[in-house]
Amino acid sequence: MRNILVLHGPNLNLLGNRDPEHYGDQTLEQINLALAEKADKLGLYVDCFQSNHEGELIDTIQQAHSRYQGILFNPAAFTHYSYALRDVLEAVKIPVIEVHLSNIYQREAFRQHSVISPVAAGVICGLGLNSYLLGLDALAAILEKE
Repeated sequence: MRNILVLHGPNLNLLGNRDPEHYGDQTLEQINLALAEKADKLGLYVDCFQSNHEGELIDTIQQAHSRYQGILFNPAAFTHYSYALRDVLEAVKIPVIEVHLSNIYQREAFRQHSVISPVAAGVICGLGLNSYLLGLDALAAILEKE
């Protein structure tokens, strides 16, 4: 079985209450449950981790090298400025799919640029929970080719 690390960045622990117009009304726990169910159907296993701290996300990615074959990552606000996250994702050489619940290209100008995208295998945004589920499909397809 292939193992996927699902990372959720800052403030995603507030899903369900935070700005439902942009982020929907599902909680992070509901998203994680839907991902686990989808992973099971794809023959994958997911470990989900959320942090509001850049360093914790970096440490988790560094440790992912020997345990995970893919990373599904919603970097949230770190998308737009965390070169440290970008660099660690590039260094571990694990396929990454960047996902966002909202369409970052319809949002404020500062949200329309991702420093993570250049090191990701793909980006899916604007589809709510389906961004995550399609991201998992994409990782499964990438891993099948390897």
